[in-house]
Amino acid sequence: MLNLFFRGLLALLLLFFVHATRADFQPVALPVVEQVHAIIGPLGQRNADNDGLNANFGFIVTGQGVILIDSGASKLGAEKLEKAIARVTDQPVRWVINTGSQDHRWLGNAHFAAKGAQVFALKRTAATQAEFSGQHMQMLAGFLGPRLEGTRPQPATSLLEGDEATLELGGETLVLRYTDAHFPGDAWVWLPRRNVVLTGDLVYVDRILGVLPWSSVKKGQKAFRALEALNPQHIVPGHGGVCDLAKAKRDSGDYGDFLADVIGKAAQDMEALDATLDKYADQPRFKHLHNFTDLHRANMNRAFVEFEAN
Repeated sequence: MLNLFFRGLLALLLLFFVHATRADFQPVALPVVEQVHAIIGPLGQRNADNDGLNANFGFIVTGQGVILIDSGASKLGAEKLEKAIARVTDQPVRWVINTGSQDHRWLGNAHFAAKGAQVFALKRTAATQAEFSGQHMQMLAGFLGPRLEGTRPQPATSLLEGDEATLELGGETLVLRYTDAHFPGDAWVWLPRRNVVLTGDLVYVDRILGVLPWSSVKKGQKAFRALEALNPQHIVPGHGGVCDLAKAKRDSGDYGDFLADVIGKAAQDMEALDATLDKYADQPRFKHLHNFTDLHRANMNRAFVEFEAN
């Protein structure tokens, strides 16, 4: 019994050591246009090495402070973003805008709010944050362990009504608009004076788009059409490198069309689910995208179910 106890204790200490000594990813800010910067996360899944920062973030430096787009998946993640910003400017983060309700979009809110930042989101975004907060914290605890310490879920507190809202912050104009595609309440941030859009999780490039149980392929296709109508010169996607509209269309828009127009049509035509998934398993246009092997079949399955139900 004693040996068993010590073996268990050793296992716990090793687990703590792994959690405490990993997390080597250090965010770096890259210029997009004057005063607008992107922080590009790894293409893989959340893990202890990246502190859940496997997504993209952005910030705008103004004469009155920094506007941060999305705040990270934990207190530690928020601190890492803060350090990346500090290497560009001495201005503090004065405003935070959340584009979504997934953990890496907002669980760093409390860190910045404690330093006086005002945290904005569209109303449905904040509601979904509150709804999923417990689930997110439980999932993150599974691989961050003690690195999650100090993280406090704090949904956005400055809530914006309507499907679209315009903010004037630090002399910058920012337009938030619902996409509701990847997560309920997801939005993009459009900077019309800069011709830059930060899409949140509407656009993935270099890696395959993720379709979750609560995602909507239909809404994603509609939102991408609206994105095309903006004709932005620069796109900071939710995942992958900064790109133009053509690349966003190749990697996300075209894949969304495939899910809607091919898989969705098969569902509406009452074709068999398994036969449909087998038939379209090999997609040369998209198989080069990171995570294709892991996610493509599940994406098709969820798209089929959405169109079959409606």
